This record gives sequence, C-alpha cells and structure tokens, in this order.
Amino acid sequence: MKYIGAHVSTSNGVQNAPVNAHLIGAEAFALFTRNPSRWKSKPITDAAAEAFKAECEKYGFTPDRILPHDSYLINLGSPEPEKLAMSREAFLDELKRCEQLGLTMLNFHPGSHLNQIDPDLCLALIADSINRALESTTGVTAVIENTAGQGSNLGHDFAQIAAIIDRVEDKSRVGVCIDTCHTLAAGYDLSTPEGYDATWRDFERIIGWKYLKGMHINDSKKGAGSRVDRHESIGGGALGDSFFKMLMADPRFDNIPLILETPNEEIWADEIARLKQWASQS
Repeated sequence: MKYIGAHVSTSNGVQNAPVNAHLIGAEAFALFTRNPSRWKSKPITDAAAEAFKAECEKYGFTPDRILPHDSYLINLGSPEPEKLAMSREAFLDELKRCEQLGLTMLNFHPGSHLNQIDPDLCLALIADSINRALESTTGVTAVIENTAGQGSNLGHDFAQIAAIIDRVEDKSRVGVCIDTCHTLAAGYDLSTPEGYDATWRDFERIIGWKYLKGMHINDSKKGAGSRVDRHESIGGGALGDSFFKMLMADPRFDNIPLILETPNEEIWADEIARLKQWASQS
C-alpha cells in the first residue's frame, strides 16, 4: 500500500501535525519538531509530546509513516569547527526530540564541504557526526536525503550516500530518503521509462533497497542534470504525470512514507487524491 502525505504545519505545537495531515487525506506526514531556521528552540513539553502521540493514535499514524525533517542550518560535514560543533549539537537534539515523540526516523540533508575541504573528507565527517549522535540516542534511524547537487552540497550521487553508509557503525540505524526532484536535478533521468528503470537499478546496486525508508515526491521546475533544487506541483514540471503514475504502480515503494513538498499547499489534498487514484489503478 502507498502511504501518501505531505510536510504539514506544526503551528501552535507539534501536537497539531497529525490533524493537519488527516484534514488533507494524508496517510503519512512529515514535520519539523523545532524551528528549522534557528540553532536553538524551546523544548517540547511532556504535555505536547503526549498529545502528539494521542493524536497520531487517533488518526492512525504509526511511526513508520512519519518522517520528521531536521533543521536547514545543520551541516554535519562542515569544515568550520564551530559550525560543525553547533551542527552536531543540534542534530543530537533533533534525534532526542524524535525519541520524546515516539518517532523512529529523522530525515536530514547530509552536508556541504563549502569548497574548503576535500569531498571525501567531508563525507567522513558526516559519517562521524552520525556515529556520535547514534551513540547518544536509541531507537531513531538517521535517514539521509539525496540532494540536487547545488553548490558544494554532497549526497547528489548515490555513491556519495553509499560512502557515508559504509562508515556508519550501526547500519541498522541508517537509511535513505529519495527526493524525486533532487534525483532528476542530480542527473538521474526519471522522466522516461528507460531512465526510471536505470535509476532504480543503480540505486539497488550502489545503495540497496533495504536502506530506503521514505521518499519526497515532488515534480521539478528544471530538467535532468540541472543541479537546481526547485520543486514543482505534481505533473507540472519536468517529471510529468507519467513518472508519478510509474511510481504509484511500483510495489517497491509500498509501505514507506511518500511525502509531498510541492510548492502549493492549497492543492495538497487534490494531489494526494490524484496519487491515490493512480495507486489504486495499479
């Protein structure tokens, strides 16, 4: 079964995310557990955490359908010692928030070398950052999101993600989230049947299906290999309806959260309904 949802608002508290997801017909959702644009955020109160769990139970959202996203500021491969330390502290806080909420995954962008250190050294720093955080937490899987390859961002090549995973000590607590817009922008042409098949063969060979924990399902304003991260509404960009119909018919993407991050949240309910319809036709 396809669990389709969106990255929903937590305005006035994380406990509001489950109902916001339910109202758009979602069967999965993503959220920020803290302000994504600040290094420090107020702790989640015990009352809010318990309310979040109760709302998830009320609307049928189990932890395997919830994919929280970490702060945009975090760079686990930063070449700047102060920023690396701040990033590691914030990432650990994100994992602990997930623990508090009873969640089992945390989605994050791997990091950037900022053109100051060798990419391989940056990949090693990212893996070391993950190892440190996992040693201090339990029960939450660190889920690496692939990137579009803008600037000095790493993780746009499946081999880079595999290199990080290879260095993670507890491989039972590391996974991958594939963003469809990022994948196309990075040069994996998902827009044709041939490119679709080739991309997933590469994923299986280089990373492996056992690591796939979720997806961000977005169309792309720019074409294959553009290295430009610009999301578009479903069917309105370079991927087009045909890609999403292939995805909805593909059983390899059953039973994981499929999360919309498309730009117009006013049509999320319609997009979810359309994707569900294509899934039901498979």
